Amino acid sequence: MMRVPLWYETRLAIEFLREGRTQSLLIILGVALGVAVIVFVLALISGLQENLVDRTLGTQAHIKLRAPDEVVRELRPVEALAVAAQRRNERAQRLRSVQNWQAIADALEEYPQITAVSPVVTGPAFARRGEAFKSVAILGVDPARYARIVPVPERMVSGVFRPTATEIVIGVVLADELGVGVGDRVRLEGTDARAGSFQVAGVFRLGVRDLDERFVFLPIRPAQTLLNLPGGITNIDVTIDDIFAAEALARELDARYGVTAESWMETSAQLLNALRSQSESTTLIQSFVGVSVAFGIASVLAVSVVQRRREIGILRAMGSTSNQVMAVFLIQGGIVGLVGSAFGSSAGLGMVQLFTTLGPRPTEDAVFDITAGAGLVLGATLLATLTGIVSAHFPARRAALLDPVTAIRDG
Repeated sequence: MMRVPLWYETRLAIEFLREGRTQSLLIILGVALGVAVIVFVLALISGLQENLVDRTLGTQAHIKLRAPDEVVRELRPVEALAVAAQRRNERAQRLRSVQNWQAIADALEEYPQITAVSPVVTGPAFARRGEAFKSVAILGVDPARYARIVPVPERMVSGVFRPTATEIVIGVVLADELGVGVGDRVRLEGTDARAGSFQVAGVFRLGVRDLDERFVFLPIRPAQTLLNLPGGITNIDVTIDDIFAAEALARELDARYGVTAESWMETSAQLLNALRSQSESTTLIQSFVGVSVAFGIASVLAVSVVQRRREIGILRAMGSTSNQVMAVFLIQGGIVGLVGSAFGSSAGLGMVQLFTTLGPRPTEDAVFDITAGAGLVLGATLLATLTGIVSAHFPARRAALLDPVTAIRDG
């Protein structure tokens, strides 16, 4: 017997859906609601994660390399040497340079996963302006290289990010507390009574009060002079393309170059836990919605099989194979999933736009931006369509196994 073309099963599937249009409409609406929830929630959580990462990692390096800590080992009798070797007494740390830092920085530039490398010399100092006196953190940087680590030029309130031998760039909170602006002079006092007078070239706002209150940017050489660290740097800042690979790369760099490498995953453990919790909650939401949609489609198609026992029996008596009957109901599931996901994706995008437009705005900008890209919509559509086909499998198999004579007699 010649195989009937697939369009035949498709026409029957559409006809069955049209005949039970009320049931079909309800299940399509259920699929649409599920997909709308998935699209909106995924876009919302994705936007929240990007916002958290931008606010936290946008103001710091992904990995920091610094000199190993100095320790004091206790002297023990010969018989206790094995135990003493395992004991370390911590001592107060002084500013020390990373040994051979130029070669290490050049080597880091060759790593394909590393996107930016910036040597930094940093340490404590005091800033004076008349009677105002503030404790600050000096950061001696190469402006062009450091801007690839933290986009300070994009966050300038006034002036420019152009630290020179006679000019500094300070945070907006520090500027307010010292009562200075662009063009004013500030005295910096470093270690060993080393001091200098600098003109403010720019004022930045990184969005983190502690940084806006303490950071003072200088070129590397003046910072080395103020901190009495000639020719040295205290750490090498690194950013990478995959932020979640930071810990593994830090351990590799630590072992290879004999430095202490700290990743953001170690120093910002709370942020990492928050991101993981959000990802897990997203997976749970997808799973619950997917199961609900699957049960809805399966239940409607199961009822459809019962209602159409006579039609199914007639189709089998006319020569339709069990595979053809099964294909009819599988196609029904696919159509319900596809149509429902189309409406649901549109509704989800509308909810995203509504939230972006009418959501809370404590400042001139939205709390955070959320967008639903084509990949998200396509993924939700594919998931709903596959869910429809899979959930239709049991009713379809049940229909395919119906005995034609019994189905016509009992139908």
